[in-house]
Amino acid sequence: LPFQRKSAWLADATDELLVAACALRDPGAMGELFDRHGNAVHQFLSRLLGAGSWDLDDMVHTTFLEALRSAARFRGGSSVKTWLFGIAMNVGRHHIRDQVRRRSFLRAWGDLKPTPAHTPDHAAEDHEMVDLAAAALAKLPFDLRAAFVLCDLQEMSGADAAAALDVRPGTLGRRLFEARRALRAAVEKVRP
Repeated sequence: LPFQRKSAWLADATDELLVAACALRDPGAMGELFDRHGNAVHQFLSRLLGAGSWDLDDMVHTTFLEALRSAARFRGGSSVKTWLFGIAMNVGRHHIRDQVRRRSFLRAWGDLKPTPAHTPDHAAEDHEMVDLAAAALAKLPFDLRAAFVLCDLQEMSGADAAAALDVRPGTLGRRLFEARRALRAAVEKVRP
């Protein structure tokens, strides 16, 4: 179904009401849901996968198509944003399995620009650290990487991240600890 905007009530509707309308195949509701959360899903996938924009746009589109297909099963156990992040994470997992390519997730952030207080040496060192962190993150198992991206980069609460990953909070904490430890070890190899 194409995303369309038809009704004025959509702008005032809650996210949960929009999902219920999506379950009834209201394309305007899906358009409004996309307007509210499309950028967050795009940013999440960008940080999680580090994929190029041509892949990200397709994965965002697939995320919202999957949300439309599964809207009738949404029970409200988490926020709509958390639910969408869970769908996006599964789309990303399938992308990795299908494409078998891993790119630097920090590539989406662009190159670091030196500030006046930084010398060229500091800027080069910062750029090296970003590349090192990106490479270390890309080497992490998907579950550890997902926990790190959700909690530390997306700044999602532990409860919401655990719900998005469909794990218990203790499991999330262990994955987050292991991811941080691995990234810290990679950075400490360069900086004494």
